Amino acid sequence: MTKTTLYHTPNGALAVHQSAGDGPPIVLVHGNSSSARAFSRQLEGSLGRRRRLVAIDLLGHGRSENASDPAAYLLPGHALALVAIAGNFGLDQALFVGWSLGGHIVLEAAKDLPRARGFAIFGAPPVGFPPAMAEAFLPNPAMAAGFSADVTREQAEAYVKAFFAPDFADIPAFFVEDALRADGRAREQVAASMAPGVSRDEVQVVAGLEQPLAVLHGAKEQLINGAYLAKLTMPTLWRGAVQRIDAAGHAPQWETPVAFDALIEAFAADCGG
Repeated sequence: MTKTTLYHTPNGALAVHQSAGDGPPIVLVHGNSSSARAFSRQLEGSLGRRRRLVAIDLLGHGRSENASDPAAYLLPGHALALVAIAGNFGLDQALFVGWSLGGHIVLEAAKDLPRARGFAIFGAPPVGFPPAMAEAFLPNPAMAAGFSADVTREQAEAYVKAFFAPDFADIPAFFVEDALRADGRAREQVAASMAPGVSRDEVQVVAGLEQPLAVLHGAKEQLINGAYLAKLTMPTLWRGAVQRIDAAGHAPQWETPVAFDALIEAFAADCGG
């Protein structure tokens, strides 16, 4: 059974969810307008029984509080909270896995996690300055909701549907609930983060990483351009290639949990944990 505790920060309390396993730890960071529930098939499944999985609800998301200062929603603010949780929960040597916005947070925090075993990202194309948004992301009108303070239910449903492969039908209602719960100020700050002097140049981050980096990509993605990933310089890229998950879209941890878990566990083993 997953255990949830609250970690108090100067900007609000963060919900920290831990699986029942006691194996080498893996930290899971969810995406924009989502929550740790996006990883429930890992937390409550066989991977969570074998390993200590720790998933946080970002400020303004899920069961965490809304931030008292909206600057905490910028990438550096989320990264600061992630690093603090790593230090206070004995996770400085964990494997860090980020989905979508969570992947960008993991890259933002990487230099401040020097003892991390490795990093894995998916649905999170590293962007530099100026951000090559038209190259990194596919043109999908539903994505606009991820940057809007106010989102209707209809917009939230279209946004969530874009997370999954076009032919995927098993979309749980909580994904929409989480999108509607998320603090609109957090979505506004996603776009504000993509500026020099605010966040780190992720293209430079992945080019200079010392730890192993796994990059996963759903072959049926509706939001991320896989061809863009192939152009990046990533010297520590695991297996020397982006790992393609054929049946998945933007959310392989839910769509294809067996394939996703196998890749994460194999990567963890190769990282020595």
